[in-house]
Amino acid sequence: MREILRRRVLDGVLLRLIDKWLNAGVLEDGGVSYPGEGTPQGGVISPLLANIYLHHVLDEWFQSEVKPRLQSVAHLFRYADDAVMVFASERDARRVMSVLPKRFDKYGLHLHPDKTRLLAFGRPPRRKRGEDGRDDGPRKGPGTFDMLGFTFYWGLSVKGNWVVKQRTAKDRLRRALHRVASWCPEHLHDPVRTQWQMLCAKLRGHDATTASAATSAASWPSTSGWSRLGSSGSTEGRVMRGCHGTR
Repeated sequence: MREILRRRVLDGVLLRLIDKWLNAGVLEDGGVSYPGEGTPQGGVISPLLANIYLHHVLDEWFQSEVKPRLQSVAHLFRYADDAVMVFASERDARRVMSVLPKRFDKYGLHLHPDKTRLLAFGRPPRRKRGEDGRDDGPRKGPGTFDMLGFTFYWGLSVKGNWVVKQRTAKDRLRRALHRVASWCPEHLHDPVRTQWQMLCAKLRGHDATTASAATSAASWPSTSGWSRLGSSGSTEGRVMRGCHGTR
């Protein structure tokens, strides 16, 4: 880590400050522990240092060492410690998959065994119409994969062409619905306007982070629990319509 930092940071004062961060203890259950390696868990500097480290371990290596040796086009997309590699050739994908664990082991890192996998994600065959005019092409694309709270999959556009779409990952959506459903009965006796403001804030937060166009609307049924528990009559109708209007 320090060697990689010295390639990018020349200010000695800043390097000494980073050293103090790396040696900082962690207070947990009333006791202080000092990490033997890596960055302090939960440290404010840890995400930044991890990003610099992975930039050298993965990004630069993929760009300078991997891509020149491939037979076809390939791309790497990484955010923090989540990454997706896209290959036009299955042979290239398998070659990189075989050397990737060795690259990580060299720097003391390990791939997640459950999340690291090869997936066929090529464009589905072009849809054709039979002599009777009926569409005989496949209705579903190949497998899906999750990244950053979204599920990416092949779907049909309005014009019937295959495009890559995204929707909120099922586990993220399930957690969001559960939090709202649990919040409603706990605040049943709060003023109606207060409940409305909080629910609107929760739904806007979901839309701004892990909601997609396909699942944003799906989050609204979660407010039905509030509709049943909250005020009745015309007041409730006005509140719900107002919440929709704030999106």
